Amino acid sequence: MAVQSGKDLLVKMDMTGDGQFETIAGLRATRISFNAETVDVTNLDSQGGWRELLAGAGVKTAAISGSGVFRDAATDERARAIFFNGEIPQFQVIIPHFGTVEGPFQITGVEYAGSHNGEASYELSLASAGMLVFVPMTEGAGEPVDYLGDPEGGA
Repeated sequence: MAVQSGKDLLVKMDMTGDGQFETIAGLRATRISFNAETVDVTNLDSQGGWRELLAGAGVKTAAISGSGVFRDAATDERARAIFFNGEIPQFQVIIPHFGTVEGPFQITGVEYAGSHNGEASYELSLASAGMLVFVPMTEGAGEPVDYLGDPEGGA
């Protein structure tokens, strides 16, 4: 795989609940991370005293963060409304030449900043709030695969 442009990592949100996703305008930097807790099943019979983990167990989470400048009143206002109303809408993250991650996220942090001689900026933090579905960006990839191990993406 060739080097990818960071601007191609897009965070999109469902603006109205109708499944139409719009890129959150003004983002300059974005990040998505995936984590899985381990479930330790080590016992006195564990070979050589080595730790053993239970496969497929534990809580899986994803976090999205981004920072940028104000560019679009509609997405800026929607993000503020989602945060203050405690909504959990659908989001998409487009990972270039890898695929799309989609699912419910809660905005857990909004920060605004500005300096006397610079632009006003903002930072968003989001936490996964349910099952995520991964759709690979390959031809003939078949059914979506979710991060809970359901090969049919829960559909």
